[in-house]
Amino acid sequence: MNTDTPILIAYDGSPDARAAIDHAAGLMPGAHAVILYARQPLESVAAHLDGHPALEELEQFDAATDDAAARIATEGAKHARDAGLRAEPRVSSTMSTASEAIVDAADELDASLIVIGSRGRRGVRATLLGSTSASVLHHASRPILVIPSAQVARARRTTTE
Repeated sequence: MNTDTPILIAYDGSPDARAAIDHAAGLMPGAHAVILYARQPLESVAAHLDGHPALEELEQFDAATDDAAARIATEGAKHARDAGLRAEPRVSSTMSTASEAIVDAADELDASLIVIGSRGRRGVRATLLGSTSASVLHHASRPILVIPSAQVARARRTTTE
């Protein structure tokens, strides 16, 4: 693997996302990694409130979430560096879905690999909440490594035993 071409690791601050970083670092020690937090701004809500007094409050809240997004991405990059990757944080702030933001960022970076954790939602929860990892799998044009959550991996091992 070319260590100059970055891998893109989707990161949301969850234990599953940290586990995905750890797995990637174990498989590709020293790799260049971009740790992406896909933030969805409140602009779509704000568009419906044009001229409403609450709009200013939403804009202040949106600025605060932007700061939080930067902190989450920075924390993920630090975790990745501690795990042995050459990592840098990145925040995507777009009106698109998280999965679209991940695919777009990977394309922009010409990432050699997308790494993403999976919570293993099923049934109604998966239908209502969607699956970011499944959507990335269906829309990306580059290799993807999906790391199942520890809970999902345990359940799958138990089922096969």
